[in-house]
Amino acid sequence: MKKWLIPILLVSLMLAGACSPQGKEEAKGSKKTIIYPSENGPVEVPADPKRVVVLSSFAGNVMALDVNLVGVDSWSRMNPRWEKQLKNVPEVSDENLEKIIELNPDLIIGLSNIKNRDKLEKIAPTVTFTYGKLDYLQQHIEIGKLLNKEKEATAWVEDFKKRAKKTGQEIKARIGEDATVSVIENFDKQLYVFGTNWGRGTEVLYQAMELNLPKKVKEKALKSGYHALSPEVLPQFAGDYLIVSKYDDTDNSYMKTKTYKSIPAVKKGRAFVVNAKEFYFNDPLTLDYQLEVFKEKFLGESEGEDG
Repeated sequence: MKKWLIPILLVSLMLAGACSPQGKEEAKGSKKTIIYPSENGPVEVPADPKRVVVLSSFAGNVMALDVNLVGVDSWSRMNPRWEKQLKNVPEVSDENLEKIIELNPDLIIGLSNIKNRDKLEKIAPTVTFTYGKLDYLQQHIEIGKLLNKEKEATAWVEDFKKRAKKTGQEIKARIGEDATVSVIENFDKQLYVFGTNWGRGTEVLYQAMELNLPKKVKEKALKSGYHALSPEVLPQFAGDYLIVSKYDDTDNSYMKTKTYKSIPAVKKGRAFVVNAKEFYFNDPLTLDYQLEVFKEKFLGESEGEDG
């Protein structure tokens, strides 16, 4: 589709809504709406959204609240754990306006840095969030408010906090109150270590279960959320336990080096490899899965992996 057709489609879409019986019903107030106080001001959104497009990060939050998705971002589509749920849900982006128009959404959700916001707002009510402005649990409650399901979102948050706290206490009893845990990932030929709020299980480990960051990680990654490093200095950032977020389609040769294999956590079988595409987010579906994985890795009978 030619780019010059997009404005025409947008106008046609609005005119069709105004002229169709459905458009008239909305004008008469037969379709209920609520006002959501977004970061950019109040937005009128459906009280019971049926066709939601998520452009970044929040697909798991929407699915956890049992709201229908009609379009999602590429990262959500890559999550193998969501393959079944998203089998018939197209991948979209903030630059793929013609595709979004075809999906006829009644609500669009994304991060605050999305492109073409003004055009998206003409397609459907659009609400964005700044990553990290809210903590990961409050973020879910806010999405619950947006979807008119605050009660359900709050109930999940309270339940998760109790379950995670109990598991954290059990893990501390097993590994020691002062034991440290590092989360590392190799992406696009660069190795990273993460702080307490950057997905990959960090929220579960450090916030919900209150496990400890190594001193070096705290110094370099706590404020920014992540820190890039070379494989040669990885031992300086490795904790007593290591969570290795791994992409199978990325060069992970650093895991075969003497430097990596000499890390005490690796030598002692305390390096736990997880699928990066499954661990990327911090929504309820992912958090529940991460919690179960950590229960198995830290408390179960399975041995750690060294790659």
